[in-house]
Amino acid sequence: MNTKKWLLRWGLPILLLAVFAVAVVYLNQLEKVRLVNRTGQTFEKGVVTEILRDNLQPDGSRVGEQLVRVRMTTGVLAGQELETTSASGYLFGAGCTVGMKVVVLQSVAGDTAITSIYSQDREFVIYAFAAVYLLVLCLVGGRQGLKGAMGLVFTFLCILFVYLPLVYMGLSPFLVTVLICVLTTLVTMYFIGGPTRKTLVATGGTVAGVIIAGVAASVFSAVTGITGWNVSDIESLLTLANTSGVQVGGLLFSGLLISSLGAVMDVAMSIASAIAEIRDQSPELTRLQLFKAGMRVGRDMMSTDSNTLMLAFAGGSISMLVLDYAYSLPYLQIINSNNIGIAIMQGLSGSFGIVLSVPVTVALSVLLYARRPAAQAALPRP
Repeated sequence: MNTKKWLLRWGLPILLLAVFAVAVVYLNQLEKVRLVNRTGQTFEKGVVTEILRDNLQPDGSRVGEQLVRVRMTTGVLAGQELETTSASGYLFGAGCTVGMKVVVLQSVAGDTAITSIYSQDREFVIYAFAAVYLLVLCLVGGRQGLKGAMGLVFTFLCILFVYLPLVYMGLSPFLVTVLICVLTTLVTMYFIGGPTRKTLVATGGTVAGVIIAGVAASVFSAVTGITGWNVSDIESLLTLANTSGVQVGGLLFSGLLISSLGAVMDVAMSIASAIAEIRDQSPELTRLQLFKAGMRVGRDMMSTDSNTLMLAFAGGSISMLVLDYAYSLPYLQIINSNNIGIAIMQGLSGSFGIVLSVPVTVALSVLLYARRPAAQAALPRP
């Protein structure tokens, strides 16, 4: 690879990433309004060394609190052993056993310390599980798997360090999400396809599909009255809106765009790759023939990917559906409830994005691939 090609492939992207990193560091210097006073209160790690009083019942359930002895491993009490309690709730506390690593909520004032078990310490397991996944992705996918892993990590970091600060600053969640989708799609597609027409086509198809999903959700919202203000945790979000200016109403649609990004990206890249291969194998095809071939490929994909997205949103609502079924709620109550309406809006809007991204991606492919030989030779091939 000569110097010019290396600069095009890696030099310019590395420079842009460096500029992007500086912007991200600057962006995350903002000061957040304190919503809860946690002065003196910290979450620290510890290891259970003894069960002083258990709450395990003969039937296997737990009632009340455990009294346990914990050796603290972090914080101002590190190295000390202290007695603390662990609640039997499903959201907080843990069924402690000797040797279990736990997270302790502690408040220290002078020589007085008030503590309780917050949860089992899952940090190492979470990171290890993610690392194993990335390793398997790289081993099975080879170089492409490594590039995909890099794109996944970049997307995750963008959500944490770009999306969240910008939304917190009061910018439109919808516009910020479109920006994130464009940015992460460009980087991911570039990792996979390099500076080629295939990358450009896949990026254009992905962005178009995501925007279509957002437009479909907006239309559904306008007709049905389902908005971002109908979510279950609206009370907490209202406090956030009043203190920091977060545009709460747009968070629902913002989340929909992020949820549909992966599926739309998969469709767009697959179609772009398929049409590029068809064009390479049959350069004599006309634009119309290439379009028809691309649509045949796209039709086989859109049904399965739409099902994937619909089932993903349905799976996220399964607890609610089981409760509705168990209580034998009337059909009119179920179909008109906000939670069901939101789930339907998310599934159908995302599917709109997938389905309509197919003709958009095919049209972009035909436009860029079906060129005159001289013009085609001047562009890098995928």
